[in-house]
Amino acid sequence: MFVLLGPTGVGKTELALRIAEMLGTPIINADSRQIYKDIPIGTAAPTAEQQQRVRHYFVGTLALDEYYSAAEYERQVWDLLPTLYETNPCALLTGGSMLYIDAVCHGIDDIPTVEPETRAMMRQRLKDEGLERLCAELRLLDPTYYAKADLHNTQRIVHALEICYQTGRAYSSFLGRKAAKPQSSETNNYQIVKVGLYRERADLFDRINRRTVQMVEEGFVEETRRVYALRHLNSLNTVGYKEMFRYISGEWTLEQAVEKIQRNTRVYAKKQMTWFKRDQDIHWFHANETDKVLEYVKVLLK
Repeated sequence: MFVLLGPTGVGKTELALRIAEMLGTPIINADSRQIYKDIPIGTAAPTAEQQQRVRHYFVGTLALDEYYSAAEYERQVWDLLPTLYETNPCALLTGGSMLYIDAVCHGIDDIPTVEPETRAMMRQRLKDEGLERLCAELRLLDPTYYAKADLHNTQRIVHALEICYQTGRAYSSFLGRKAAKPQSSETNNYQIVKVGLYRERADLFDRINRRTVQMVEEGFVEETRRVYALRHLNSLNTVGYKEMFRYISGEWTLEQAVEKIQRNTRVYAKKQMTWFKRDQDIHWFHANETDKVLEYVKVLLK
């Protein structure tokens, strides 16, 4: 399984298409936001033309209000792989969502799936009581996790409490317990090859800035207006939409929103590179060295 990764804006999409065409295999998307419907511009999802060139899995398949997690993604990818290997000895996974890539390659903490009733209850409590009250409760129920948690990260605080209530156990007791890979992965003699793309910081940041402007020109404001009523959903709690919501609400000008998106996307790209650099298994190439990447893949196939 080839894994093509790198920070947002580095240029993974076109190279992934070329690799997939060379291998004769579909693309397994590893972007945690492109999996949702109705937000293709803000997530830079593959276009209809690109999806006609190569079949994509996990693009535009979920409604915005559907619950999803890295653990669910891991399970679904490993359910898919045996079918793909029936017709091709290779698979290609590409994206920039660090947790999703690690879930497939290394496994993820074996945390129970939250029931819809528990999730609805905690959403209502967050709305009625606020984050500060929930943090205080987490401190009582799971002081170990509370001590290291980002207390401003609403999603993680709520999720930790969901697990506490559903299982009757501390959320921290599940962390570090890796889920066993599905049996199908045990019987396939597979090798994971990670290829990373990088650019010089100034070049990458310039690409991010220009892509943000292009998104607006392609209709990002209109796309955001269409989902504005759903802005409370986790699927829209992401760079781009959060800033544009503040423009639509009248809090910021469009120019301010664009500048904030550019800045926050640059910050996210730096976080991605910091995460990826910890992985010694990644073979790095400059993003302009596409021919070298294709040759590298060819050599491994021999």
